[in-house]
Parts: sequence; C-alpha cells; structure tokens
Amino acid sequence: MKRILFLSYYFEPDLCAGSFRNSTLFKELYSQIDANTEVVVITTMPHRYASYDAKAMEYEGLNNIVIHRINIKKHKGDIFNQIKAFAFFYVNASKIYRKQKFDLVYASSSRLFTAFLGYRASRITKAKLYLDIRDIFVDTMNEVLKKKLVRFFSLIVLNCVERMAFSNANHINLISGGFKTYFNKYPKPNYSFFSNGIDDDFSNWEDQNNSNNLVRRIMYAGNIGEGQGLEYIIPQAAKKLEGNYEFIIIGDGGTRHKLQQAIHEERIKNVVIMNPVNRKELKEIYKTADFLFIHLNDYKAFEKVLPSKVFELAAINKPIIAGVSGYAYSFFENNIDNVILFKPKDVNSLITQLENYNYKKEFRYAFIEKYNRKKINSDMVKSILSYVY
Repeated sequence: MKRILFLSYYFEPDLCAGSFRNSTLFKELYSQIDANTEVVVITTMPHRYASYDAKAMEYEGLNNIVIHRINIKKHKGDIFNQIKAFAFFYVNASKIYRKQKFDLVYASSSRLFTAFLGYRASRITKAKLYLDIRDIFVDTMNEVLKKKLVRFFSLIVLNCVERMAFSNANHINLISGGFKTYFNKYPKPNYSFFSNGIDDDFSNWEDQNNSNNLVRRIMYAGNIGEGQGLEYIIPQAAKKLEGNYEFIIIGDGGTRHKLQQAIHEERIKNVVIMNPVNRKELKEIYKTADFLFIHLNDYKAFEKVLPSKVFELAAINKPIIAGVSGYAYSFFENNIDNVILFKPKDVNSLITQLENYNYKKEFRYAFIEKYNRKKINSDMVKSILSYVY
C-alpha cells in the first residue's frame, strides 16, 4: 500500500486561492491514484474570513481517502492571530501524522510554515517531500514588518525555516515564473512551474446582455489585506470618478477597516463593501459588473508574484483594471487583452486611461484554453505521482 500525506492550510469549502488550488488538485490526484494508494489530507476547518461561515466535517473517510480538518478559531487576520492559529494547526497536525508511515508528503504553502510542516512530516515519516510554493514569505515579511528589531530577529528565524524546508525537498513547484531566480540558491530539488488556472465554473462563462448601468460598476472580489493595498487606491480613485463610476468591493481581511476608515473620512459615496460570498454567488454578481479590478501593494516582493485572481478575471469577458508591477505586469502585457494596466497606487494613470478607454467586452479564448485548471492539475498530479510509483 502506497501512502500520500496531503497538507494544505486551506481546503474546501473555504474561500481563498489556496483552497481553490488544493481542493481541485486533490480531486485530480484521487482520480489518478490506484486502489492500492491511500491519501491522508490534513487541513483546517473553514476559517479564512471571520464574516464568512461554511459547514464542513472535521473527519471524513471513504475508501482510500481520509480528511482531517483541524478546528481553528476564526480571527481578523492580524499577524499575532495568524501565528497563534498556525501554531495550533502545526501541533495538532503533528499528532495525526507522527505515528504513521508515508511514501510522499505533499505540502502547499504561501506563508512558508506549511512547507516547514511538510519538511518535518517527511523527516519523521521518512517520506519524500514535494512542495508547492505560492509565495516567497521571507521577501514579503522583509517589507511588511516595519519595526527594525522585530524584522531583524524575525528574518533570522524565517531564513532558517526556509533553508531547512527548501533544501531538503525532493521537488519544488513554483506557482509563478517570477520566483525562479530567488530559488537559484536551492539547487538540490527538481523544479516545475505549474501555475494557477481557470476553473470549469469560470471557463464556461455565460454572459448577460450589455450593462445598462448609468454609473459604470468597477468590481473587486477577494482578500482585503496588506498585500492588496486597496486603501491606497480605491478611495482616491472613487473620489475622482464620482458620478460616473462606483466601486463594488466583495471580501474581508486584515486591512478592511483601513479601507472603510478612508472612505468614511473622505465622505465617499460611490464605494460599496460587501462580505465574502461563495463562488456560485460571486459568478452571478460578476455579471452585473462593467469592469473587474485587481491591485497589489507596491512592495518589491510582489514584483515576483502572479495572483491567482488574474486567471479568474481573465476568464470573464469584461475589461480588467489591473494595478500591478514586475512579473504580473509583464504577464498581463504578454497574455491578456482588454486591460487597463497601471503601476500600484498610481491613481492618475488609472483615471487617465479609464477616461480614454473605448468600452468593449471580449472573450479571451486562447488564454482560457491555455490555462485550464483541469489540464494544469492533471500534469501536476503526474509529476507528484512520479515520486510515489
């Protein structure tokens, strides 16, 4: 009997990129394994957003599949609560896997510590290690942590954790091609570049008639956190566009209060903030939009990333307004049509381009076909199973 340990901090029915990626990847993995292979998933109960509630079972077992969901309390997303929540996950996950044997540990990680958990699990269970890296956490913390002393000691710890996890992996998948040069210092693992992709429920898009909105709707759906920096662009843009455009913001996160405060202080009337909704509801809300919006903060670390939201938005036939830099900026330029592209926080560029834009809608068929999530997952699972069979 072959055994695979599948580690993901987020899993369905939670709402976030990590959940969407790993839930669909798990289903593809299940479709490709043979009857003599068992997969044990260790994840969490839905907790990504305090304002979103979804039901799930703490334990599921069927045939050769076992799912353990660790019950983490919901929180507002500040760093202290994130550390506390992950420590709880780490300890309880260790209790589950430590007395078992596995042939392979798969761990998908954006904040590094799931990768470290995977490393520890592989050492204890004497298994091979396959890491899926969705972000470079050390880079991000180098910019997010403002207090010099805190940053100095945190980076000592984080660099040590990163080195142990990445140096001992058999295989590392990098979700963004922008990560490639950073990982040159870890030559031991094999590498692949299976990106995020477009799910079937978005690739089979059915459009409504052209919008008759007298005021054009610019819609953002996703996390409202330090990484997005929405408080630095939306209030300023909304104020200048009042009367002709409105912003619809759907989501939650650690800096939502900053966005709300900026809107309140400037007495802005053309921004609506809604709580997160499931993907079925979101798809219907997207149909009412005129423009789709994405924005990353102007941190140097984010010049390497490619947000999963890019693929979701590009599958819809609406024009995209994108405030990004680095690899993501180049990716938009080279792969996605019908985009208003500007540098993060550059309100004037956004306004100027929007006012000169000749509105149109078009499907991006070639992009949808190239980045079909099912095809990407199928190829990635073949890569994963090459370390098992």
